[in-house]
Amino acid sequence: MKPRTLSAATVRRTLLATALAGLLAGCASGPEKDPTTGWSPNKLYAEAMDERAAGNYDKAIQYFEKLEGRAAGTPLAQQAQLEKAYAHYKNGEPAQAVATLDRFMRLHPASPALDYALYLKGLVNFNDNLGLFGFISQQDLSERDQKAAKDSFEAFKELVERFPDSRYAPDARQRMVYIVNALAQSEVHIARYYFRRGAYVAAINRAQLAIRDYPNAPAAEEALVLLFKSYEALGMDQQARDARRVLEANFPASPLLTRGLQRDSGPWWKLW
Repeated sequence: MKPRTLSAATVRRTLLATALAGLLAGCASGPEKDPTTGWSPNKLYAEAMDERAAGNYDKAIQYFEKLEGRAAGTPLAQQAQLEKAYAHYKNGEPAQAVATLDRFMRLHPASPALDYALYLKGLVNFNDNLGLFGFISQQDLSERDQKAAKDSFEAFKELVERFPDSRYAPDARQRMVYIVNALAQSEVHIARYYFRRGAYVAAINRAQLAIRDYPNAPAAEEALVLLFKSYEALGMDQQARDARRVLEANFPASPLLTRGLQRDSGPWWKLW
């Protein structure tokens, strides 16, 4: 016996009925209920902190955002903004963290937590650019962006200038030293890159930049050596003698003059 074949009209009616049933079911169920409805601001804050401590940063950020709205105009709302920024930072979202901190500082310029906001902003950019200073890859460092590192320095600098007695100031000062030395070494590394490829004019420009902008950084010694060697390679004898004289005056016992540019003193970034 052949199976019965449904007509096209019957199929259309069946599909329409199914679609209507699904639509009605959706209307009946309504929007999903907010589980935080009825929570007090303190409970919402506690739950957000618990989620963040557990590593559930997305959920914590949602709770902190709800808390900002429900406790608007209170110190708890300000705290929620800072905690949300930290959650973004821990969640690997530096842009969102910085945006949240900038908003906090714009809205609350007299907040007693302003020193912490500046410190956290510096820390976000500091950690976001550690890769900039890891000279392990073969990437041409002249293509690497140093903006975030400089932004980090500026945040730490503002912190120590405006709040010299802040609990965060000592660590900020150490990180500023690190950043200056790192940026100087970055310029020298680029200068060395050009020098080894025979691009002596480019090497001179980078070495001069390191000496001018970071004269007290340890990398200034190698920058002077690169300057001297590059001038020497170009046959610019007077400039080479001047560079060597400055090098000997500032680093009279420099081993780089006799050993050349190959040195193995361990990672440059281990400053403390």
